[in-house]
Amino acid sequence: MDITRRSFLGVAAAGLGSAVAGNAAKARGATPPKHAPDAYGCLVDLTLCVGCRKCELACNQVNQLPEPDTPFDDPRPLDTPRRPDEKAYTVVNRYFTGRLDERNALIPTYVKVQCMHCQDPACASACIVGALTKKENGAVHYDVSKCIGCRYCMIACPFQIPAYDYFDPLTPEVRKCTFCFERISKEGGRPGCADICPVEAITFGKRADILALARERITADPGRYIDHIYGEKEVGGTSWLYISREPFHKLGFLKLPHEAPPRLTETIQHGIFAYLWAPIALFGVLTAAMWGLNRKQITGEESPDQSENKEDAS
Repeated sequence: MDITRRSFLGVAAAGLGSAVAGNAAKARGATPPKHAPDAYGCLVDLTLCVGCRKCELACNQVNQLPEPDTPFDDPRPLDTPRRPDEKAYTVVNRYFTGRLDERNALIPTYVKVQCMHCQDPACASACIVGALTKKENGAVHYDVSKCIGCRYCMIACPFQIPAYDYFDPLTPEVRKCTFCFERISKEGGRPGCADICPVEAITFGKRADILALARERITADPGRYIDHIYGEKEVGGTSWLYISREPFHKLGFLKLPHEAPPRLTETIQHGIFAYLWAPIALFGVLTAAMWGLNRKQITGEESPDQSENKEDAS
């Protein structure tokens, strides 16, 4: 296949991005990060959630987000599965798994969705300028002053959470749940969604404590909960944890490996770009190839295939 100038520049840009990411991985090392022992987390008990959307309201107010088209006390948005975006950092979806009540009516299960604030975040690993970092309090924090808009974090996130504000041409940002970083950094502060929940479906506390609480609830009432804490081990663990009566795959949760994505990607990058000569050699080969193609275009030199085709035609 012929290499055009545009495709060459694309390959070169990809190579440069990989080189930078590889050097960043090398600087950090490919060893697992040390998790803060006192990091916070949230436990969401899906057997308690009533789908009131109060958590959406609190998130909107705390983060000063635009008002939605449909008021927060209107349940109609629950009928269409939604994902967080640049205007809503958390959403609640409603699922029917076939479970019936005593009147044979379908029983809904409500699921709150937001950034999971991974223990070993793939978004932070992919960010080449350090705009995303895992903080001691458990939050994956975004620093807009460092962001260059590459959007690698959006590709890297296993939960498909980060959104991009394409509609702001002057100061576009990556947008996602902040874990109410400023609030929980203060003594006694809690995320807005955990503060407002009227049925206490969201429990905020030290991650180790809410993990113990989740296990305690499952053990005490095995008929009410399946034996799975979502987020305990998925992708290396997350700050947001869930317990449920229904299997998680029926509620829109992704089935993910226990290994954190950065453990694989950073190991590969560290191996490929362990020495500076690797990207230099790559660019040398690509530059030579492009120079040869340009020379043929300038001199009119034909390839053997082109000469044969002309002879056949005559």
